[in-house]
Amino acid sequence: MVGLNDMYNTRIFELAAEIPRQRRLAHPDATASAHSKLCGSTVTVDLKLDAAGRVGDFGQTVKACLLGQAAASVMGREIVGSTAPELHEVGCAMRRMLKEGGPPPGGRWADLAMLEPVRDYKARHASTLLVFDAVERALDAIEARQAGAGRAAAAS
Repeated sequence: MVGLNDMYNTRIFELAAEIPRQRRLAHPDATASAHSKLCGSTVTVDLKLDAAGRVGDFGQTVKACLLGQAAASVMGREIVGSTAPELHEVGCAMRRMLKEGGPPPGGRWADLAMLEPVRDYKARHASTLLVFDAVERALDAIEARQAGAGRAAAAS
């Protein structure tokens, strides 16, 4: 088992101190929140997709512990230009890493590996995953609205 000192490493403090895109978007395509009942942490995200279906803009409000802040920092830095499938895969990789001992996300998301020690602290999983949950809810809302619009257009 990893000790608390391993979990709260210098890199987590650095990321938590500089969370990018901490603002709300004026006209997002979707807004979603995720809340941890255990610790009271909340993350709210705003997403704007471009014509190609990639994230064109992103804003977030992060009221979370260091772990949630660190995860939101990486998300804020890397999300613009990402596709919905990529973001769903990053969220799935994080859940596998924490809950099943899977490998951390790679590529430009490789900084998320510093959250790997959290797997030994089940009570910290929810706050670490908040930003991923909120982003996926926002993407789901956009997808549902687009599907509804497609059905409405087909019916007319």
